[in-house]
Amino acid sequence: MEFEHVSVLLEETLQWLAPRDGGVYVDGTLGGGGHSARILAACAPHGHLYGIDRDADAIAAATERLGDSPCFTAIRGNFHDVRELLAQRGVEQIDGMLLDLGVSSHQLDTESRGFSYHGDAPLDMRMDQRQTLTAGEIVNMWPEREIARILSDYGEEKWAARIAQIICEHRARGTIATTADLVRCVDAAIPKKIRMREEGHSARRTFQALRIAVNDELAPLTRALEDAVGLLAPGGRLCVITFHSLEDRIVKHTMRRLQNPCTCPPKAPVCTCGKRPVARVLTGGGVQPGAQELARNPRARSARLRACEKL
Repeated sequence: MEFEHVSVLLEETLQWLAPRDGGVYVDGTLGGGGHSARILAACAPHGHLYGIDRDADAIAAATERLGDSPCFTAIRGNFHDVRELLAQRGVEQIDGMLLDLGVSSHQLDTESRGFSYHGDAPLDMRMDQRQTLTAGEIVNMWPEREIARILSDYGEEKWAARIAQIICEHRARGTIATTADLVRCVDAAIPKKIRMREEGHSARRTFQALRIAVNDELAPLTRALEDAVGLLAPGGRLCVITFHSLEDRIVKHTMRRLQNPCTCPPKAPVCTCGKRPVARVLTGGGVQPGAQELARNPRARSARLRACEKL
């Protein structure tokens, strides 16, 4: 199966994850298996890699690429449920986990999936096509106020209220069925002089917001990160690649809280809350792609890698 995806921050991820022969690792966002192939090569022949993805295309592509190895297991599911998914396979502790958040190149470039504001495809945006909620249902059925909230909270869109209003006006005249229909709504809502000044496409924040809402990407993320660190053996590492400020903020704050969970007043002479550090942050402000990688893959420009180590 063709599943084109350029692995972002590949060498940096391998550096901070530090996979070794005999270790047990999890790639929670398997995708096309680019990161996984390198992790598998490092932990084989005595270790094991579990690759998780909710996209059937990703599972098929990675299985075709890596499935011959007895050290690899593909799991169709959501990394938000990593503890349960591994428990079902008798795994209680791991040596490292990678999460490459956001939408894959394959999903963006497969027009029929409806993730891209280029082209004219059904408004889908589901990462797991077994689920029923689509972007089309949100824009055509959900209340205007809720659409505005999604665009504001998940897209940080300044024109959220106006875009939601235009969407509701358009759907009153006929279904907003395609990505091109939605782009026309955004263009009608944002003044042309504003759109002309923007560096990227005017619809990018709206599409990001709807994708996050359809796939429930942010609400379970904190718990998933805590579960991942909880599964780590002492010295095990969690590496997370983010692509926008909302998810990066969650990852940064969660890792910092695991490093310093104390809730005592700052001026308290001694700690009385009893909460002790669980992990230490390894990457400070995060690792970003270098000039060479950005020249090869412009989509990596917003990527940031953060890593922590279990104490």
